[in-house]
Amino acid sequence: MNLIKKYGYEPKAGKISAALDVIASNIDSMESTDKLYACFSCMDLTTLSASDTKESVTKLVEKVNALPENYPSFPLPASVCVYPNFASVVKGAKKDAALHVTTVAGAFPSSQSFKEVKVLESRMAVRNGADEVDIVLALNAFLAGDEQAAADEISAIRAAIDEEGAALGKKVVLKVIIESGLLVSEEKIAEASLLSMEAGADFIKTSTGKVEVNATPTAAYVMCECIRKYYEATGRKVGFKAAGGISNAKDALCYYLIVSTLLGEEWLGKDLFRLGVSRLGNSLMSAVLKETVQYF
Repeated sequence: MNLIKKYGYEPKAGKISAALDVIASNIDSMESTDKLYACFSCMDLTTLSASDTKESVTKLVEKVNALPENYPSFPLPASVCVYPNFASVVKGAKKDAALHVTTVAGAFPSSQSFKEVKVLESRMAVRNGADEVDIVLALNAFLAGDEQAAADEISAIRAAIDEEGAALGKKVVLKVIIESGLLVSEEKIAEASLLSMEAGADFIKTSTGKVEVNATPTAAYVMCECIRKYYEATGRKVGFKAAGGISNAKDALCYYLIVSTLLGEEWLGKDLFRLGVSRLGNSLMSAVLKETVQYF
């Protein structure tokens, strides 16, 4: 497809490295309670374990429900993210409509299945309560050079969840995970990002958290540069989600500052910025309160 050429983007390793050095050197001085709260409000609080049960998922949602009473200064996270069979559990347990139900789907985390199966699973996730669906780019096609097949699959899932959402009177958010750690080069990361956006992604997301290399600042920087190029060309704002290995406040602030630097303040709310996390909540709470918190 050569989308890099189409959008006039050329990832330059030296420039990216220098920019990230500046961001890293400023993290401590840029830390503030407001930024920590902002990161907290952009969390997709995630449990994606083989041992998840209805009871364990309900317990996590109940902790979110109790947050305003136990820690009234903290905002709600953006969503609770679970496997698709637990969408109805989160929907039934949550007390605030502002807390979204996010599910992974489409044969997460490998995306190794039949296209029809992936489409149906995504459709069923919405039917059972998902407000947001996170799928994985079909790397089996993308890495083999069949970018059109990878794009067509995203488009098919987009159409399916839009249809289901319309029947329920809501717009469903589609996030596409490019699994940046398996793409190796900045050029591949850029091509996958642009392909996903063209095919209908509302967000592009770094990682599943299930491979050896997950979110990295370099991948995030390239992805955000691609979001900016895409926005300049089309006028459509696509969000960015970092996920995989984000466990402390400094990690979160690093991605916050990358988004701020490349995309600006308007991208820093939960509508366009997310952090997919399982451990970060406690770290952010501890950083704000200046004491060790083990709430989640």
